[in-house]
Amino acid sequence: MRYRVSLLTAILLAVAATPAQTQDAEGCSDHGALTRYPNTVLEWCQTDNYLPYRVPVGPVTGYRAIGEWIDIEGRVTRNFYSLKGGERTHAEVWKNFSDALDEAGFEIIAEGLFPERNVKGGIGGAGWLGVYYSTNPWRGSGAVGKLVSGTSSSGGTGAVFGRKERADDTIYALVTLEQHSSDEVAALITMVETKPAETGLVVANAEAMGHDIEELGRTVLYGLQFAYDDAALLPESKPALDEIAGFLAARPDTRFYVVGHTDAKGTHAYNMKLSADRALSVRAALVQDYGIAPDRLEAAGVGPLVPVFTNATDGGRAKNRRVELVARE
Repeated sequence: MRYRVSLLTAILLAVAATPAQTQDAEGCSDHGALTRYPNTVLEWCQTDNYLPYRVPVGPVTGYRAIGEWIDIEGRVTRNFYSLKGGERTHAEVWKNFSDALDEAGFEIIAEGLFPERNVKGGIGGAGWLGVYYSTNPWRGSGAVGKLVSGTSSSGGTGAVFGRKERADDTIYALVTLEQHSSDEVAALITMVETKPAETGLVVANAEAMGHDIEELGRTVLYGLQFAYDDAALLPESKPALDEIAGFLAARPDTRFYVVGHTDAKGTHAYNMKLSADRALSVRAALVQDYGIAPDRLEAAGVGPLVPVFTNATDGGRAKNRRVELVARE
């Protein structure tokens, strides 16, 4: 039976009631359902209105493989914290979060601590965390990169995942951490709220597209909408096309592939043609309606061959149906 520490709740409530530290990253704040460990700094954050998300709940079963997962989707909020000074170990921070989730009424669905409790390949170990992070990647870079950059420290790692039913949804609290160095504990708190997706809220943004191209060499063109099983762009696509055209106009010497993607439903031949036709429609709109030089854009379709999420869920299939710009030499 898990024991509870009543003082812990008082500490967390006190922290929640105090202003964020001045070192916190601009625009970042604690999630209302789970606060930070005392004296930590919120160095990075990222929120997606809607994402499919995979929660591992079993141990590593093979090379880069975990045997048990829970597939969910919803609003995803990630906060990365750093605790410096060496006064607390990752094991102490892990215990604090484990007890806090228990006290708050979360069902613990996965937890593990290394090296104190873990075995090779177990929940919360370095290999396990590597699979979890690569399966649910964050966008861009920042302080959160500490978790995947590697460190000479062998201080240990850990994870504790909880799930709680609320009146209108289920919320998942996913805490992972590591002893990044002898004087720093790094922790990532990911909150997934599984309310129904609000579609149509994300539209291509020129600044975000620029960051993606510079870092990844490609960017998803959010906000493009097509008729069902058809390549025709719907009028609702205009705000996204305006933004994409502005991005291209600001970079007149760059060239791109316009690449269409589909989910895995239907035959391979059908999806390959549909993805190519949708890419051609986007290229045609940019050339004909916005004056983008034709030789700057080359359309191609890859059908279901490059999924970004599982095709086993509606949310995953929705994310796989997309058009991207890919940088050309």
